[in-house]
Amino acid sequence: MSTYHTWMRYFTPSPVHHRLGLVCLGVGLQHGLLPPVGPRTLDHHVAVVVTAGSGWTALPDGGRAPVTAPALLWLTPGRPHHYGADPHTGWDECFVDFTGPATTTYTELGYIDADRPLVPLSEAAPARAVVGRIARAARRGNPLLEVETGAAVHELLVTLRRARADIAPDGDPVLQALARDAFRPMSVAEHAARHGMTPAELRTAVRRGAGCSPKDYLLGIRLGRAKELLAATELPVAAVARRVGYDDPAYFSRLFTRRVGTAPVRFREQQGRAVPGGWSDRIPDPDDPPMLHVG
Repeated sequence: MSTYHTWMRYFTPSPVHHRLGLVCLGVGLQHGLLPPVGPRTLDHHVAVVVTAGSGWTALPDGGRAPVTAPALLWLTPGRPHHYGADPHTGWDECFVDFTGPATTTYTELGYIDADRPLVPLSEAAPARAVVGRIARAARRGNPLLEVETGAAVHELLVTLRRARADIAPDGDPVLQALARDAFRPMSVAEHAARHGMTPAELRTAVRRGAGCSPKDYLLGIRLGRAKELLAATELPVAAVARRVGYDDPAYFSRLFTRRVGTAPVRFREQQGRAVPGGWSDRIPDPDDPPMLHVG
């Protein structure tokens, strides 16, 4: 009698589908007293989500680390891996094999963490639901197979990032604090000191969490807010500049033009609207969206 149950599908997307950025190469769901995997090395990525049970994974130094559900095992190209379920109790897992040029960007942004092959999760149900959709799309004869499964891999990476137990659901606390202070006239060194970090430590933390330098991260937040104010209010450009942390409106205009590709005044004209009543930071209820009543 079998001590475990396995369902899996594998497929080979065309070169055209690879240009979507991510392609799914396979999907599987397994549970029970699964046999160990490896040691082996792959040429693509695999996300293994352990949804129930426990087991182990090998460490680079030859030791073993315990794995307790919910957890994520990252298998990355060119790196050996070896893991297995507890031989007495087993575990439940689902996995997705994937590749594509966008894996480089997701790695730079910290969504794929090659240096942390074992990641604790706060919950596994959302990721398992995405894998379930991939499994349903993988039915034989589905003409939309490659596009549906490729889009779902993007969703899976976001879902896994949100479910990480070592990072707050709303993101890295350092990034949250930077976002909160983004409009204050502070240098990167001052931001670092505020968090008890050196500038180099802050750069490492921000690059790991956002894939860019602290300066670019702060600039992105400032320009995003400036776009909102230009589109949703009639504030003069100089006032918008001050609201987002720039005392020199001419410098702000040059910076905005260089990074956005159009001058602030032209950006406002392109939006073609101003919101009556001003801007709101309140997130609307999707079941009861605000309505604009024109008399």
